[in-house]
Amino acid sequence: MTLSLGFLASYNGSSMRAIVQAIESGRLDAEAAVVISNNPDAGALAAAEQAGIPAYCLNAKRCGSADVLDDEIARVLIEHKVDYVILSGYMKHVGKRTLEAFPDRILNVHPSLLPAFGGPGMYGLRVHAAVLQAGVEETGATIHFVDEVYDHGRILAQVRVPVLPGDTPESLRTRVGAEEGELYVSVIQQLIEEQKRPGELPRPSQV
Repeated sequence: MTLSLGFLASYNGSSMRAIVQAIESGRLDAEAAVVISNNPDAGALAAAEQAGIPAYCLNAKRCGSADVLDDEIARVLIEHKVDYVILSGYMKHVGKRTLEAFPDRILNVHPSLLPAFGGPGMYGLRVHAAVLQAGVEETGATIHFVDEVYDHGRILAQVRVPVLPGDTPESLRTRVGAEEGELYVSVIQQLIEEQKRPGELPRPSQV
């Protein structure tokens, strides 16, 4: 069974692009089933459409409320028979119904070595600025399961990146970001290997 992936992205979706490229090159036995963004101008939506992947812009303004948005995201992911949900720079909180529909099936990448420099308000350049202010010698990226608390779910993998003299938040973002896609690919490859073991991979529950 080919692993079916759904993506949530708010902007460029760099990690999503790396995963899709790995699928297209034959490195991953997976399918990019659907891309959802809260941002109508997201580069991730344009990349999805160019690659022939179903793409949706879903946000609270269009749906009318956060609860309806949550229902709609879960519905679309289930409709496209998604096995795992991959967050790629998704800047919104994942709702309760979506979490319940995909227990231990939603993954996120965070640009630090969690649990350090995580939690509410820690995203983008803020993370890298905090790393520099703390004076630590290394940072990195973390793939973790998503739960109801920001940057809290079980850690699946990390990659370490040294902090260099003269680094700025922008230079750290560039170097850490360059590692995130490959880290995601390696984690998804592990999930693919797990599904080859005896027993059928369960589908997400209905909302």
